[in-house]
This record gives sequence, C-alpha cells and structure tokens, in this order.
Amino acid sequence: QLQLVESEGGLVQPGGSLRLSCAVSGVTLPYIIVAWVRQAPGKEREGVSCISSSGASKYYADSVKGRFAISRANATNTVYLQLNNLKPEDTAVYYCAAGTRVSSLQQMCVARKNFGSWGQGTQVTVSS
Repeated sequence: QLQLVESEGGLVQPGGSLRLSCAVSGVTLPYIIVAWVRQAPGKEREGVSCISSSGASKYYADSVKGRFAISRANATNTVYLQLNNLKPEDTAVYYCAAGTRVSSLQQMCVARKNFGSWGQGTQVTVSS
C-alpha cells in the first residue's frame, strides 16, 4: 500500500517562499511518478508540478513556471516542492500524489490521471 504524507503548509506573505515535502512509503520512490496538485475553493484542481521516476523529466504548470521547483531525495523517498515568489492566487490546498507512469509526464500531470495514491493535503495561504 502506497502512503503519502505532506508537510504542514502555512501562512506566507506575498513574495515569500515556502517548501513543502511529501514523504512516500510503501514503494521505492525511483519507480513512481510524483505530482503536486492544488485546489482552491471554487476552482478545479490544477496539476502544479510532476517529476519522473528518474528525475530527468519535470513538468510545471504555466502558472508556477519560474517560481516553483520540484525535486526529490530518493534516499529518504521524499519529494519537495519549493514555492517562491508566492502570490495570493497560489492560496490552495496542496496535495501530493503518486502513480506508475503510463503516458507522458505532461499528460499525466495536466490530466491528473493515473495517480492512485494521494496525500491528505496541506493548506497554503498567501496573504498580507
């Protein structure tokens, strides 16, 4: 059974930074695609970023490209999302998800499909 646990988010001022972590257990991280997905009230879920099992491929949504960075630490089966230059519109519940690769990384991340395991989510609030 695959289990994912996100770190606590928090309240951040606009322009600030925050790092989220996702601890993955039950399987070996290098063989799993991991995604960060967010959902704001009244909005659809958005695939923010995804990383391939090898780490060679990364995807970022246009809304966060250049501001967020995804990385992994296979030794601890942990995936990180660095959130920089935060904006109020980044306010959302952030989830990490994992699944085996069945299509391109971009397709999986945009469609938010084939991620069978999800974390409980963590709240990130960007406000002055």
